[in-house]
Amino acid sequence: MSARALVIGLGNPDRGDDAVGLQVARRVATLGLPDVAVEAAGSDTLALLDRWAGVGRVVLVDAAAVIARPGRIHRLDPLAGPLPRDLALGSTHAFGLAEAVELARTLGLLPRRMTIYAIEAACFDPGAALSPAVAAAVVPVAGRIAAELAEGQGDA
Repeated sequence: MSARALVIGLGNPDRGDDAVGLQVARRVATLGLPDVAVEAAGSDTLALLDRWAGVGRVVLVDAAAVIARPGRIHRLDPLAGPLPRDLALGSTHAFGLAEAVELARTLGLLPRRMTIYAIEAACFDPGAALSPAVAAAVVPVAGRIAAELAEGQGDA
């Protein structure tokens, strides 16, 4: 990949708040950030290792288990250590985001810079729309990502 940064939104568009990562990625894509690639990813988190190979800066966005309130935003630095277990950045499948990051760490395949935005979600019902509190987090998270990537324009 030739972009200096990659933004990946994770989630299932048909499972309520699980789609929030995809919605943030769509929003970031509309901002036209120079030299930033934006992708949507489904539930195959193991494929993330291939997606971010060769990219110096990666930003991931995903839904997380509700701890305090739906829509609450967490900014995580997975390079600093394991992801917090209480956010349950897992999956309806056996291998979730937290496991993919830890596998990449073990194999030495993490990008040089990585940020995860986890948005607390409440509803994962099939066919449901984003809940209002989670939908309200889409624009602020996209803005924070754009600001961070603008600050790091010299990153390679």
